Amino acid sequence: MLWVPILGLAATIWYSPIAAKKFLPKAASIHGVETDQLFWITIAVISAMFLVTNAALFWFAYKYQYNKNRKVSFFHDNTKLETFWTILPAVIMAVLVLYGNKVWWDIKQDAPKDAVQVEIMGHQFAWKVRYPGKDQKLGKFDFRLIDGKNEMGIDFEDKTSNDDFMAGEMHLPVNKPVLMKIRARDVLHSVFAPHFRLKMDAVPGMPTSFYFVPTKTTAQMREETGNPNFNYEIACTEVCGKGHFAMKFIVVVEDEPTYNKWYAAQSPFLEKNPEYKGKGLSQFLKKNLAENASQEKQ
Repeated sequence: MLWVPILGLAATIWYSPIAAKKFLPKAASIHGVETDQLFWITIAVISAMFLVTNAALFWFAYKYQYNKNRKVSFFHDNTKLETFWTILPAVIMAVLVLYGNKVWWDIKQDAPKDAVQVEIMGHQFAWKVRYPGKDQKLGKFDFRLIDGKNEMGIDFEDKTSNDDFMAGEMHLPVNKPVLMKIRARDVLHSVFAPHFRLKMDAVPGMPTSFYFVPTKTTAQMREETGNPNFNYEIACTEVCGKGHFAMKFIVVVEDEPTYNKWYAAQSPFLEKNPEYKGKGLSQFLKKNLAENASQEKQ
């Protein structure tokens, strides 16, 4: 019987280096390093507990297998042993939970005021991204303002919206805090950027956010991975329909001068669509009221 756990342990040791080649590369964000550390510490503790308990299980099954020449012995309880195996796992679990809680609160702390803001909205089956303009303030939005061009429902009665612009790729400066504001237009989506160890649900009617600091440029990751075509990607990890698999969005992390150059070259949404200037929620509501009143008279 002992050959079963020995063979299993040998197979695990043999296959681990092979599986490790398919692991994600080192985290490319500050909180990602903490998350990975928490993960591996938890794996180490749980693995140690697994090995000890299962080694004991197989050893006792082997040692106390049936033997007609051995007389059985009974004991009712062992208070010291029961106290030990109750307190030790409780202490280990409490330490892991408290450590995990600390990492979580480090992740969920408020972003600094100078953080780069970027808004991402999920819809079936793509992502839309909006940046604030020179005022560094994202304008208001409302789902009732969504149409064929104003796909994010931006409220242009809010003057802070006037210089907002849309982007076909998400550009981020390296080693700078980023506040990602997240929402959904239709059904539940989930923003997942594995290299940053970033995951946050995009919920219709309930905006969420995630603050992080990217630590490696796209160029650095291409060099580290040996893949000249490497790109950071955002994917959707909430099954949202038949086109779910296609929800991919490229993220470019670059040095600050390159990011600033890209940022300065972007054009506000209103520059390309001047007919939306000054249009917003109050106009929409007034129009609806007028239409309803007209229908009632008819």
